Parts: sequence; C-alpha cells; structure tokens
Amino acid sequence: MRRLIVILGVPIDDLNMAETLDRLDEFVRVGRETGKGHQVATVNADFVVKAMADPELRYLLQEADLATADGMPLVWGARLLGVNLEGRVAGADMIPALAERAAEKGYSIYFLGAAPGIAARAAEILKEQYPGLIVAGVHSPPYSSVIDMDPAIIEEIKAARPDILLVAFGNPKQEKWIGMYGRDLAIPVMIGVGGTLDFITGNTKRAPEWMQRAGLEWLHRLLMEPRRLWRRYAVDMVGFGTFFLRQWWVMRRGNAPTTILPKTDLVIVNDTAVLHVEGHLTVANYDDFNKKAQEALAITPYVLVDLADAVFLDSSVIGSLVGLTKQARDAGGELWLAAAPPTIQQTLALLRLDRFFVMVEDSSRGLALKQSLAQQPQGGALADLQVLPAYLEQDDTAVQVAEAAWTVLKAPRRMDATTAPEMAETCATLLESNPRVVLDLSETVLLASAGLAVLAQMNRIAHERSGELRVANCSKDVLRVIEMVRFDKILALYNDVPAAMA
Repeated sequence: MRRLIVILGVPIDDLNMAETLDRLDEFVRVGRETGKGHQVATVNADFVVKAMADPELRYLLQEADLATADGMPLVWGARLLGVNLEGRVAGADMIPALAERAAEKGYSIYFLGAAPGIAARAAEILKEQYPGLIVAGVHSPPYSSVIDMDPAIIEEIKAARPDILLVAFGNPKQEKWIGMYGRDLAIPVMIGVGGTLDFITGNTKRAPEWMQRAGLEWLHRLLMEPRRLWRRYAVDMVGFGTFFLRQWWVMRRGNAPTTILPKTDLVIVNDTAVLHVEGHLTVANYDDFNKKAQEALAITPYVLVDLADAVFLDSSVIGSLVGLTKQARDAGGELWLAAAPPTIQQTLALLRLDRFFVMVEDSSRGLALKQSLAQQPQGGALADLQVLPAYLEQDDTAVQVAEAAWTVLKAPRRMDATTAPEMAETCATLLESNPRVVLDLSETVLLASAGLAVLAQMNRIAHERSGELRVANCSKDVLRVIEMVRFDKILALYNDVPAAMA
C-alpha cells in the first residue's frame, strides 16, 4: 500500500530513491503484462501552487500512480505536518538513475519534447553513460496545445512501444498531455520530466551539491535566470506559504490529545466493504485502518468508509484515503466517504479533495449508489442511452428530449480520457438526429483535456449541421477549466438547462 501525505490537496509518496526505482520496476512489469500505463509526477512547490488554481492539474496529480517530492519545501512541509519523508526524489536525479536501471534490465526509453536537439543530445549522453540503454525514439515536436497535438506523434510513439516515456513539455502541459493520451498509449511508465533533459545536456546548470542538500537549488536557479524566474518564485512562496499555514493550523487545531484509541470495523454488505471509523486517526495509529482497508479491497473494489464517529483525520490518513480511492477505481470500483463530520468536510474542502472523493450523507445512501451501479447495463458510463419524450431527472446515463426540440444529454461525473471516447461516439450519434444539443454538466465534477476535446468536436459538428451546442450547469471547477483554455469564448454557457432551452 502507498504511503502518502497530502500537502495542499496533492498527495506525495513517502519514498526514497531506491524505493522509487523499485516502484518503477513494478510499473514496467505490470505494464508489460497487462497493458496498464502509469503516470508519474515529480512534484515541487510550483506544481502545488498551480494545482490550487487548475482543477485539471490537481485531479491529475491526485490520480497519479506515483508522485515524488521534487522540492525541499515539500519535505519541510511534511515534517511540520508530522511526517518525515524518506527524502527528496528530484526528477533531475531520478531520470539518470532510471536510465541506469533501464540499461541493466533492458527497458526501452522514448524521449519526447524539450527544445530542438535537447532530447536527442540527452539520449546520447545517457547512452554513453549507461551502455546498453535502449532508446526507443526521440521527438521534439513544434509547439501546440495539448488538444491540438499532431495524431501522428501518438502513432509514432505507439509503434515504438517503449517501456518508459519521458515527456519534457513543462508543467502543467506535460501532465495534461499524459493524462489525455496516456490511456491510449498504454506505456508502462510515463513521466513528466520538465527541464531534466536540459540538466542532463548541461544546457541548464544545476546548483552545487551543498546548495541542493541545503534546499537552496531554487536560489541558484533564480540567480542564473532572475528575469525569467523571479515572478514565479515570488508567487510560489506567497501561495505555498499562505495556504500551507492554513493546512498546518487546521491539522494542529484538530489533533487534540486523546487517550481513546481509534477503532476500525469491517463488514461486507451486498458486495460492498463498509469500514466504520471511530476517533482520532493519525500517522501514529492508522496501521489498523490501512490493514482492514487492504483486506476490504482484496474482497471487493467497492468500499464505503463510514466517518460518522470519526473525530479527526491527519494529512497522512487523508493520503491513505486518496490512495485507497485510486486502488478502488483502478480495479473498476469506487470508494465513498459517508457521514463525514463538518470539521472533516471543511478540511477536505480546504485541501480541494471534496470533489475528488464521492461523499454521501450516510452509509445507506452509499449502499444505494452501489446498488444503482450494479443495475446499470454493461458497456461503460454512457451505455444504453435512452431518448425520453420530456426533460426528466434521470441518472448519469440518461438522455432527455425537451419539448423545444433540444436534445439534452447529461454528462458523466468525470469527463476525462476514460469516458471521452464513448462520450464522443454518443454525441456524434445524437447530433446526426438533432443538431441542437444541451449538455447538462450538473453531475460533472471533472472536465479534463480529453473532455474539452469532446466539447470542441461537438460544437464543430453542431455548427456544421446548422445547429448549436449549449452547455449548462457548470460547477466552479468545470467553468475554471473551460475559461483557462478560453472555451468560454466559443461555447454557449448557461446557468441551467431551462435557460439553455429558452
């Protein structure tokens, strides 16, 4: 089970370099056997600050298979939250070590991105340093947005069939690119490496080792490129420091001393594992909870965590819940948090995890949701869509037709690379019969780049057929994603479905 600590909504793996390389070995093994791809992020304070304002990036980091602490502020922050991380695992150190491991074990690496010539030179240097390293390919494409990436690049990478893909587009583009195309590529290990290839080639100089050990590498980079970096570091320091202090204060205030040991009970109800949690749960005493959670996931991928009698969860326990949720979803299931007390709800909202978790009022509601999932037809989140004679409240799979000749489609909870292909196919079919479509996003908590691509495609097809796409009921996070790519300038956005149909 992953050991995670959540810092400002971003889960960080508690691993040292050797453990990280072993985890990557396991990813390659599983990927070769099953075709599963694994997204890896090397997280620094800049990532965290950007994720606070970018819902898609935050979701991708929360869903990452591995997230290492690239910057010392994260290591220091973890200590203040009561967790001594095994150490800093910077991308600039990890990639050469991974290349050495790859040369030893016969893994192939594909180098994607960076400035012209940088990726090719980095590949040459690593091959010289680690004889036997297999370079599956090198490509430095011209600039384009994530959505507009040339499809030929994807086909080229798929044909090369690497074990490891290094993506050097910079954050957040590289994380969003992997999030959008990684499922189709099915490469065992996909890592956003930022400027690491520039470090390898010497195009960018790293700080002396004493500055790295002291956590002053940022200062060295600032002195080297003051005009380019001063604003970024100023924003990061203020943003990270301010919000981290809020998290620290909430955790400190809530973790009152208690002599009552926490308790976790496990029962199975209709193929759903119900974990009932009582008391203060912290990094010092959560072993029993983690053990029972793993027992639960060994039985079923559907887990309900009843927090009605929980008093406090620290950052490590919340990290465990993030890891357990990912395990459940990777296995085709789900994890629900039921009856969370107001203080815990406020903490999750502060950490921007209230949208990541599926939160329900009580256990009975969670069990009812599981039962409704069991009753849905096979074939995906949008299977067996129905066309009804009037607009009615239905589940996530329903399509409604309003009297005003608008077809109303309710979107899934997450419009990402998992649901986008089926969503695109469904929308194309609907637009053939009626080019006037209202997309209801009332249930959608995540809109990723793959979902944005579907919206762009729907909008184009609707206009080609002299129709219109209208989008209604966007949450704050969904609207933020739309605005970040300026889709609010091309999409017709409405507060609710009746307004969209007017």
